[in-house]
Amino acid sequence: MKIKYLYCILLWLPLLGFSQNAKLDSLKSQLSSTLDDTQKTALYNQISNELKYSDPNEMLNFGQKALQLAKESNQKLEEAKAYLNIGTAYIIFGDYEKSLDHFVWAKSILEDLDDGNYSKTQLDKGIARTYGSMGVVFSEQSNYTKALEYYLKSSKIYENLNDDAQSAKIYNNIGVAYRSQQQAEKALTYFIKSLNLQEQLNSPNIGITQTNIANIYLSQKKYDKAFEFYTEAKKSIDNNPNPRALGEWYNNIGAYYKEKNYTDLAEIHWEKAITTFESIDDKFGLTDTYYYLAELYLEQNQDGKALKMANTALNLAKNINVLEMQVLAEKLISDIYENGGNTSEALKNLKRHTKLKDSLIQKNDNRKSIETALNYEFEKKELLQKEENKKRELLLKQEAQSTKLKLIFGALIVILLLGIAFLIYNRSALKKTLTLQKELAEYEQKALHLQMNPHFVFNCLGSISSFIVQNGTDSAIKYLSKFSKLMRLTLEYSKESLIPIDKEIESLDNYLQLEQLRFNDKFNYSITKHTDIEDDVALPPLLIQPFIENAIIHGVMPKKGEGTISIAFSIENKSLVCVILDDGIGINTSILNKENSVLAHKSMALDIIKKRLEMISESTSKKATIQIEELKGKANAKGTKATLYLPLRYVNE
Repeated sequence: MKIKYLYCILLWLPLLGFSQNAKLDSLKSQLSSTLDDTQKTALYNQISNELKYSDPNEMLNFGQKALQLAKESNQKLEEAKAYLNIGTAYIIFGDYEKSLDHFVWAKSILEDLDDGNYSKTQLDKGIARTYGSMGVVFSEQSNYTKALEYYLKSSKIYENLNDDAQSAKIYNNIGVAYRSQQQAEKALTYFIKSLNLQEQLNSPNIGITQTNIANIYLSQKKYDKAFEFYTEAKKSIDNNPNPRALGEWYNNIGAYYKEKNYTDLAEIHWEKAITTFESIDDKFGLTDTYYYLAELYLEQNQDGKALKMANTALNLAKNINVLEMQVLAEKLISDIYENGGNTSEALKNLKRHTKLKDSLIQKNDNRKSIETALNYEFEKKELLQKEENKKRELLLKQEAQSTKLKLIFGALIVILLLGIAFLIYNRSALKKTLTLQKELAEYEQKALHLQMNPHFVFNCLGSISSFIVQNGTDSAIKYLSKFSKLMRLTLEYSKESLIPIDKEIESLDNYLQLEQLRFNDKFNYSITKHTDIEDDVALPPLLIQPFIENAIIHGVMPKKGEGTISIAFSIENKSLVCVILDDGIGINTSILNKENSVLAHKSMALDIIKKRLEMISESTSKKATIQIEELKGKANAKGTKATLYLPLRYVNE
């Protein structure tokens, strides 16, 4: 049974409607009585921010008014706030591309502002809010890795500002992101951090966080701790009335009682949930509650009641267009008919379930494709914005130097000569830096093309086509799914300088599964990670795959019979060591057999990787090398061993 995590409530839910309306009325009254553009812009932004609780359309309207007036009167800080308010409105509308665009513009303005004209606290709060908002967008897209990246940036700034109220919200959202990644302990840590701050602040959201903590303990089957926090959550919600939070509490405590086999208590609390949700016309909450009751009645063989509850859940899900619940409800109705021996009706609902499930899979695939493209565009825009900022900073520096030289020229010839010498040296250093950056970018780009070269992509597509022609639909779908996942992983991490080792292992495992399918299980493989390696150990992306490709194509494939490839990660003398071992024909035999195009491609790969290793060594002052050797048996070669030594680095670096 699913258990909801109520993080969005901490961001959007209006808890004090009367107080909020009074504040809005006061702000609008001030707006009507002022003629000063500076005050009007600030009031537009304040009204826009307040309206996120009740009217996103008006929030967008006032945000756009603030933006226009801020630009006309050159109020940069208010302009950034307007972009943040507009971006937040677009989150509520579900237009994530526009929301991210506005957050990037806000971030760019805030980073360019001179803290001599604005307080550092003001600027830091704006940047922290920007990071937190970006985290919400990525969390809404189920991209929890990216969401955590921005949540953690935001939380660090709020911690430095001692802003406990905002820290509590961010901690809660971090907890939800970790829970969505099945990392219950980390989620629990942040939920508890959020709760501690909320207790100090006497926050009205305490009950929501306590419910989330109880849900974690319930998933871990720590029933005493779960019941303790459910009890405390009920007290907190009673002290701070919140019908939506109360309805979800009834749903979750019902799940607790059902798991403890107190079915009467579960039924009582779910009936209370229905009453609570109906009082605020919350169809989303009602859909879940009716589904839980239908499951309970089916287990008790009360098919009539179960069918009534399941049909109610299905109709509500159709009304609010929640496809996931429609899929579950149709399957449950089929099970109910089957339990009662009505196989014809069971089959009808099962067919509808299958059709809806296929639609859901297609919908999720389309959504993931759109989100991947959106994230790529977002990263691209961020990089372009950074480059634009660097150019602007460089231009300002050059203008300052030119002005300084003009002033010095009127004073002393010697100072003028020194200034010219400094300018020449500075430009030379800048040119050298730009040249090195360009060379690094070129090598990284070549390496990326090497990892996913068109030859490999062509072979993958050819294999998919072959599977389809041979009526191997399941194999084609399986192959296409893995190929899509590999492409998505490559796109996601190709722009990062360091990625976690577990993500690299996931990418390598996906690539090897593809090659196994492609070559009809010609080889077996294994990937191992020594227990000494911590989870936050990181390495440069797309560095190991060329060696595995060589092991497959030039080592195992020419060999008679099945081959074996092993990849092992370990730590030696403060270095991360990766050993790629195959039992193929050996590197020397491979070179003799492949003297033309394949050898050229391999040499290019090794040259590029060696260049990347040299750059890693220069930037870290630590060893980064590769050793390739042929393994000798009693008579013939027994394979090839490639050993890669990298500096031991971590994600936070």
